[in-house]
Amino acid sequence: MKKIKTTFLILFFAIINSSILNAQKTISFHAKDGILITADLYLINDTLPYMILCHQAGSSRGEYLETGNRFAKFGYNCIAVDARSGGEMNNVKNETAIHAKAKGKPTTYLDAEQDIKAAIDYAYKQNKKKVVLVGSSYSASLAMKIAVNNNNVKAVIAFSPGEYFGENYNLKDSIKALTKPLFVTSSKEEAAKVSELIKDIKSPKKQQFIPSGSGAHGSKTLWKETPNRQEYWMALMMFMLSVK
Repeated sequence: MKKIKTTFLILFFAIINSSILNAQKTISFHAKDGILITADLYLINDTLPYMILCHQAGSSRGEYLETGNRFAKFGYNCIAVDARSGGEMNNVKNETAIHAKAKGKPTTYLDAEQDIKAAIDYAYKQNKKKVVLVGSSYSASLAMKIAVNNNNVKAVIAFSPGEYFGENYNLKDSIKALTKPLFVTSSKEEAAKVSELIKDIKSPKKQQFIPSGSGAHGSKTLWKETPNRQEYWMALMMFMLSVK
């Protein structure tokens, strides 16, 4: 027990106190419909599994400039993806959205699903290890939706998921069959709706974290600007230790 506690504390402080590093390089691959997808790669070791980091509406891979290398502290290579439904974040333009619009492709939230699937395929091909999907807002909903039937997904981390796909699509029903480990969180204000969304999921490892303070929407919960970010990181770290 003492060894587990020590490991926990070392990892926690390594994550919280790690300096902000730029991704080693920008990579690209293609979606099923041929659109070029841009992503940032945080590579630690090519033998490690991958974590796919997906952004919220109007955003880009720049959403993870502050947190990408901190996710990597969990022992994963990380790929922060530009999905075609997005815009700009932290002065990083969404290159995939630019390509999709130039080709006349639709860029709804559901259209972005193929971009996330392409990122999963790209990561899995690197070393044949299952990935962890991280979603923010609409992409959190997509992450859970995809994970139901995608055998290359090991676990899901969902920040502020919701019924974002319109009245003709019921996410709650589509994710009932999710059996993979699931960590869900949000702002305190969103927590009740998130609880209702995931209540029928039968995964044996399903965790919802509700912050003590107001928190934030999407993966911004982990940013330095969020006053109670440390409790989010601690809850997330405990979950990640359980899915090793």
